[in-house]
Amino acid sequence: MKWKIRQAAYEDIKALQDRFALNLISARILAGRGVCSPDKVRFWLENDISFLHNPFLFEDMEFFCDRILQAVEDNEKVRVFGDRDVDGITSTALLVTELRQMGLDASYTVPMGDEPYGMTPSSIKQAIKDGVTLAITVDCGISCISEIDYAQSHGLDVLVTDHHIPASDLPPASAIIDPKVTGCGYPFESLAGVGVVAKCIWAMRFAQSKFYRSPVILLHSYPGNDTVVIEAARIENLQVTGRIAEEVVPGTLPEHNSRLVKFLSSGTPIYVLDRDQEMLQLKKAFPKADIYTGELRDELQKALPGIRGKSLFALSQVSRFALYTQVRSELDTLIGLFGAYVRATTPALYKDYQNIMDLVAIGTISDLMPMTDENRILVKAGLKVLETQPRESLRPFLAMQNLLGRKLSTTDVGWQISPLLNASGRLGRPDEAIDMLLSTDQVSAMEHAQELGKLNKERQRLGEEAWTRLQNKAKKSYESFGTKMVLVNDTNIARGITGIIATRLLKAFKCPAIVITATDDGRAIGSMRSAEGFNCHDFLSNYADLFDDYGGHAQAGGFSLDPDKVDELCIRISEDVDYLDCPQSEADEILDVDAVLTKEDMSENLLQTVERFEPYGEQSSPLLFLIEGARVESLMAMQNSKDPAHAHLRVNISYGSLQWSCVFWSAGQRVGTDFSEGDIVDVVFKMGRNYYKNQELIQLTVMDMRRH
Repeated sequence: MKWKIRQAAYEDIKALQDRFALNLISARILAGRGVCSPDKVRFWLENDISFLHNPFLFEDMEFFCDRILQAVEDNEKVRVFGDRDVDGITSTALLVTELRQMGLDASYTVPMGDEPYGMTPSSIKQAIKDGVTLAITVDCGISCISEIDYAQSHGLDVLVTDHHIPASDLPPASAIIDPKVTGCGYPFESLAGVGVVAKCIWAMRFAQSKFYRSPVILLHSYPGNDTVVIEAARIENLQVTGRIAEEVVPGTLPEHNSRLVKFLSSGTPIYVLDRDQEMLQLKKAFPKADIYTGELRDELQKALPGIRGKSLFALSQVSRFALYTQVRSELDTLIGLFGAYVRATTPALYKDYQNIMDLVAIGTISDLMPMTDENRILVKAGLKVLETQPRESLRPFLAMQNLLGRKLSTTDVGWQISPLLNASGRLGRPDEAIDMLLSTDQVSAMEHAQELGKLNKERQRLGEEAWTRLQNKAKKSYESFGTKMVLVNDTNIARGITGIIATRLLKAFKCPAIVITATDDGRAIGSMRSAEGFNCHDFLSNYADLFDDYGGHAQAGGFSLDPDKVDELCIRISEDVDYLDCPQSEADEILDVDAVLTKEDMSENLLQTVERFEPYGEQSSPLLFLIEGARVESLMAMQNSKDPAHAHLRVNISYGSLQWSCVFWSAGQRVGTDFSEGDIVDVVFKMGRNYYKNQELIQLTVMDMRRH
């Protein structure tokens, strides 16, 4: 392995320390990862959901909300169309729960058995037969153009929420909420399907409040250098829809020539924090203008007692909202206060809204969404809910997995929660997981949880059998494709595990992998997986003429086609592969080290830094540290190591006055060659918690070790 220490400019480190009051290690970590601008830093330092993007940035969000409100008013039947994976399962359960809480008759349909992905003509016909008048897709729908056209033409209105890459044409839905749609207005495209649903839920709740479509203008003025500076922003649905600033020399600018006076004359209510002070400045700037303002001080103080007696300037010095704006402004502080007031007086938008984050975290982690931007806050908030106040329907499941009441990480979700939920979908029974999440009593929830455990064991058995059987076939494919790709076509593979096998092939051969099988109804389906640098969706688009349907993300895709076309697909891929730029794994893995630690740095307090920068996942790898000159105190192979040459090791090292317990996976063959007991070594490691016999310990995971 090669060790590469992340580099950062001193100026960037110092700026982060000064602005955000960070210690040197934390500032170095952020700068080394290129996180320097305030708008990026907030997603690393903040846990508060108030820092999430506003859902009404979606162009179609008001249309979406208005259609839901109409359904409530007209007592319509609503059906949620979801997917069978964890993202689809959590999305479906979350939206159905919310719709029912709104008083709607809400049901769901997801692909069972070998049923195809997305809306289908048969599922649409069944919904119409059941008297459903509004359909909402979650984690699907963006590619269902003909199906949605059929539904709409037969009186079934459709709202699409999805996060997959759209084709050139969009479905004729009444509203489309998908961050990957060009021009949708949303600033972050990597939400999971369940993240998109969470955005819709917040907007639906806001649409039921008195603040919906009630624009206001927030204004602040202050003396300049013989001038008056006036700033104003128009706020609607808690987002800034217009903004203006003007510096006026008193007595020199006629009111009718002022852009600001025109901005204020729209008839929209104008609010300031302290009216008397603001009116003095306004009258000085525009003595003849009639500008009427309302005061926010009393209302804000009732909801936010901490602002009592403090000026806007004083509040700006401590405002975390203003801290993350590029240029600090007192008007931005006022905007932040107004948003905080709305959230504080509307619990459904904040306090109660946090409770849905458990499923948002599970779906986001399971779908391997990048841990960047607001996904970081969504997952942090969700992990906290899972630790402290999980929904009742999840408690038996968490207890069964020995996770109840524990501090959880993305690894815990990925290894102990996602596989069981995923197993239900892969084996054609996603309703087991959804019904567990929708359970209203503990007995029912436990029964579903136990069934998920059984399904997961069956999924593991099928996966191991298929993997053993397919290895020779995969190796031949890998060689025939010039080591650029591996493609396995085997009708004996269970349809629910094609994605799992493709992922294992990707890891084993370090190149894009495709797995194709047959379904019971005579269709051929396939899954594709790739590493960063290769786009599955773009690749599959080359063969769109062969597919009945295809879609996915950059690193994961799926498709279905007529079995008679599978041979043609394989031939065309083999002809094209020489011209493809398929990423190859590096011969020597690179470890990107975040910081070199001194003996003073190496303390239990380091865990606080590690956990502050969680969650870790896609595009946000765990922190790696380097210590130089540590001593190997003991080495011991773990008892359950089957292959002595690749045995896992328990290692004790000392560095300074402290000793540390470590694990070093598959490193048995290196003992006596690269290091031995008593050696002075350099170590690259990550730090975390280990739970053993109900004890919580700090443990280092050694990534590499070599003699000093």
